[in-house]
Amino acid sequence: MSQLTCTRNNCKGSIDDGYCDACGMAALKSQSELDLALAATASNKPVSTSSQSLKTAPNSASVTGTGSSPTSNRSSRGTRRSAPTVGKSSRRQLGAGLVSIPELPSTAPELAILAEAKVPENKRFCAGCNQAVKRDKGFCTKCGQKYNFVPSLAPGDVVGAQYEVKGAIAYGGLGWIYLGFDRLLSRYVVLKGLLNSEDAASAAVALAERQFLAAVKHPNIVGIYNFVTHDAEGYIVMEYVGGKTLKEIRKERGILPVAEAIAYIHRVLGAFGYLHQQGLVYCDFKPDNIMLEGDDIKLIDLGGARRIDDPDGDIYGTIGYTAPEAGEGPTIVTDLFTIGRTLAVLVTNISGFSTEHQYTLPSAQSDRIFASQESLYRFLLKATATAADDRFQTAEEMAEQLLGVLREVVAVETNTPRPATSSLFDGDRLSVTASGDFSPIKPSYLHLPHLLIDAKDLGFNVVLNASMLPDLDTRIEQLSQVVKQLPTSIEAKLRLANSLIERGVVASIGNYTEAEMVLEQVAIQDAWDWRVDWYRGKSFLAQNRPQEAQAAFDRVYFDLPGELAPKLAFAIAAEQGNKYLLAAQMYELVEHTDLNYPTAAFGLARCRLMQGDRNAAVTALQQVPPTSNLYTRSKVEIARILVDRQLPVAINSPQHPEPTLTELQSANQTIEALTLEGIEKYRLDRQVLETALNLLTSKAITAQHNLMILGQPLQEVKLRQGLEKVLRSIAHLSTGDEKIMLVDEANRVRPKTLF
Repeated sequence: MSQLTCTRNNCKGSIDDGYCDACGMAALKSQSELDLALAATASNKPVSTSSQSLKTAPNSASVTGTGSSPTSNRSSRGTRRSAPTVGKSSRRQLGAGLVSIPELPSTAPELAILAEAKVPENKRFCAGCNQAVKRDKGFCTKCGQKYNFVPSLAPGDVVGAQYEVKGAIAYGGLGWIYLGFDRLLSRYVVLKGLLNSEDAASAAVALAERQFLAAVKHPNIVGIYNFVTHDAEGYIVMEYVGGKTLKEIRKERGILPVAEAIAYIHRVLGAFGYLHQQGLVYCDFKPDNIMLEGDDIKLIDLGGARRIDDPDGDIYGTIGYTAPEAGEGPTIVTDLFTIGRTLAVLVTNISGFSTEHQYTLPSAQSDRIFASQESLYRFLLKATATAADDRFQTAEEMAEQLLGVLREVVAVETNTPRPATSSLFDGDRLSVTASGDFSPIKPSYLHLPHLLIDAKDLGFNVVLNASMLPDLDTRIEQLSQVVKQLPTSIEAKLRLANSLIERGVVASIGNYTEAEMVLEQVAIQDAWDWRVDWYRGKSFLAQNRPQEAQAAFDRVYFDLPGELAPKLAFAIAAEQGNKYLLAAQMYELVEHTDLNYPTAAFGLARCRLMQGDRNAAVTALQQVPPTSNLYTRSKVEIARILVDRQLPVAINSPQHPEPTLTELQSANQTIEALTLEGIEKYRLDRQVLETALNLLTSKAITAQHNLMILGQPLQEVKLRQGLEKVLRSIAHLSTGDEKIMLVDEANRVRPKTLF
């Protein structure tokens, strides 16, 4: 029997037991499953959509660690028309193999039984008016509604002639939870009944669970076995999960390590993706509802789950976790909001979580974790944006970006790169665009990765063919024709804009107006397409408008916090604008995460040099791997840096830092290990010998007979002889005035003789 292949965008995995072995997502039954309608959630008590809804909080201008406020006003253009392109998702393994999660020791199920099955007074509310009630059962003094919070089952009861009750183990928003034992199959189970047996709304929810939850089958969602009745009350029979909830773990250990918390949330996103594909929304996600068992997690308590297209019924949620528009009805996006809020709770303490920060996050400047984890903070800002259209639109999209954030966090913490192939960008372009000589590399938009063409775009094939045309004018003409023939193709417009930007650079005419007009057409088509900002940023870099470029890439970084390309672009723009500290911060994030971005290494070295830090610049370039075709180039730069006598003045230093004897020796060793030939070798030799001679004649170092520099003893006469030879070799390969100047210089530096 042939194995099915995953049909998700850019995924090459195989379907095993209904799930992809590469991306971890459930197999698609049809393409329509990608286009589910959206619907939102509410507070900890049921909220009638016809009579009550939660108010939308004002948009808070949260400031990130880089000092920007990336929240956008794109929502003012109207309603988002379509979900963004979704790349491949993450693997099913917890933490994608990047994090080691401590397993919980197994415990006997009956140890979870409560000594006293009683609902605390602060958890008892009338189902009719939300008025607090003091007794376990009775009538509400405000509206007269009858209530009963006493457990309906007692130890020893047998439900459905099959399940023996062992005792109550917990209570939740919709019902008492009991530990039971299945006499027929000899296994422990969980029975969930009604918390308030007089609550008709809860009864209706339980009935709804019986109708559709039994069909939910996912390895990270608690299994629903059966629905039985006992004394006219209904009970859901569920899989017993013998672990701890994240709420319990968080309470015991305090805030969790960032990588560990991300691993849990990343894993649960696969379960949410599955629910959404089934047309369901979970509604009330929080740390209480995710349980760690062994080395994996389970999404538990589906009591508030409902169909996306169900216009009726109560909406359940928890204040502090629920999206501001929750009262309008549950949607995929409001589910994702609760996931973002849950992750925030796991990694930090948020003062006023259910009051002044009920819908917002504190600024990075006021929170240590947010200040040190720029990409994580941006991820949380997007996940919990006030406007629903500014958030992640699918669980797959959210999981992809969160995995990228996890790679960055783990790479920085372990000082070990965690590279991965992007589903949106190709690789670093510096090796392709760098000139053939060894002139210093300067920041350029040409070094940025290219966007991959969206395979689902209507014009994919023709756009791909036109984009490969080498002649720029012909390419622009062809893409212009495609735009006319396929006016709905966004890729055609984006590729045309990119080519127009390139023409503006090549022709040196400085006219980028036409490219901006094309990009504006895309923005009108889809106000949330981050690719518009990407190309605008490239255009601004090409025009040497770094401040505007940085703002554009800042917005892309907000939309794609797990991608490296926006960070690299942000760094180039910041460096071009002389913001070296900020640029270095972004370059360093990229370099730590993936060494296959040499642009980051060269950029970081330039920024460190501008700060007068020679050693840090060398360290940055030493990260370029030997497998890179820029490895030799990096060694040449290292040698230059080590002997450079004109570095910028460092902070608190009154003069330019002179190279030391140790650095001179290191430069010598670096050059001798290279296989350079011709004029590039001579030029590098010249710089080293000139520095050695200057240090010697200025008495910064002393002569040493047994120390060799490029084959010459560290003595003035020998160094002059070596430098003269190098200068004459360069002159031999030069012409015109340059040749004459080099010969004159050779005559000037040669040792004085009697003849």
